[in-house]
Amino acid sequence: MFPEKIEESFHLHLEAIQLLQNALNSSYLDTYVENVENVIDQFQVRVIDGVPSEQVTEQVNALYQRLKNISLEQEEIRKLSQLLLLKGSQTEPLQPNHQLTPDSIGFLFVFLIEQLTNKEQPLSVLDISVGMGNLLLTIISNLSLANYQVTGVGVDNDETLLAVAAANSQWMNADIQLFHQDGLQSLLIDPMDIVVSDLPVGYYPIDEKAQEFVSASPEGHSFAHHLLMEQSMNYVKEDGFGLFLVPSNFLETEQSQYLKQWLSESVYLQGIIQLPDDLFKNEASRKSILILQRRGSQATQVSEVLLAKLTSLKEPKYVTAFFQEFVAWKTKNGFAK
Repeated sequence: MFPEKIEESFHLHLEAIQLLQNALNSSYLDTYVENVENVIDQFQVRVIDGVPSEQVTEQVNALYQRLKNISLEQEEIRKLSQLLLLKGSQTEPLQPNHQLTPDSIGFLFVFLIEQLTNKEQPLSVLDISVGMGNLLLTIISNLSLANYQVTGVGVDNDETLLAVAAANSQWMNADIQLFHQDGLQSLLIDPMDIVVSDLPVGYYPIDEKAQEFVSASPEGHSFAHHLLMEQSMNYVKEDGFGLFLVPSNFLETEQSQYLKQWLSESVYLQGIIQLPDDLFKNEASRKSILILQRRGSQATQVSEVLLAKLTSLKEPKYVTAFFQEFVAWKTKNGFAK
């Protein structure tokens, strides 16, 4: 499935992480960051107050010497990092909102962005709930391969997850700025060309702040994914797009009326792409990609909202059929570039 050099790199990095984790007595994620930072620092093991020991340092250095001889491109580093993080999640499970966005979904985001933007223009991408950064880094890396001039901005309030994203973006030499803060607070960034997010599902605890948003519930805690979607669209340029991974039942929940109010007042709902059922454990966990467009002089509500269901991402014929359907819809509605 993966080139031999990625497989070899995976085993060498994993062994280094395990040696360092035992020596540092730290979590897998923290040790993962430590290992990546060592790699960025010219494969130098960081020793503080005699930890790790000389013996462990020599063992890790021996692994690093072998890794120095393996040359990886940006996208190969991203795939390697994903494999290592997935391995860690097997021993230290992550809560659902912290898990990596799968590549199959990330590549769909890349396709949609390619169809909705102009390759000839520089492109800025915001992820307001960036987590460990796999979705944003997938987009940045693969658009760069497609000769886009692309930059990214990521925001998250989880220090550990953001540390992973920061380490990976440096390792990949990706052009990304990261901000450690609550995504619903004011962001010191310029308007972006496109916003994306695998939105965390749950309730936002600060009711006073939530009431600043149209999609907020007037009583009790509001859905964080509603608020973050609204906040994201506040930072996209006029006529710009937002692509969001949301629960498939997002229009059927007890707070959907408030989200619908915001949708009708502030943006255009241009498309809903339901992802294959086999990607999710049960019906309640199924998700869709929501396509929103900020209002502006060049934006109008499409006459027919795209309502598509992907049967499978594993069989090329179904993926090709969806691509053809989307291109036809895009062209019909004047989104062609």
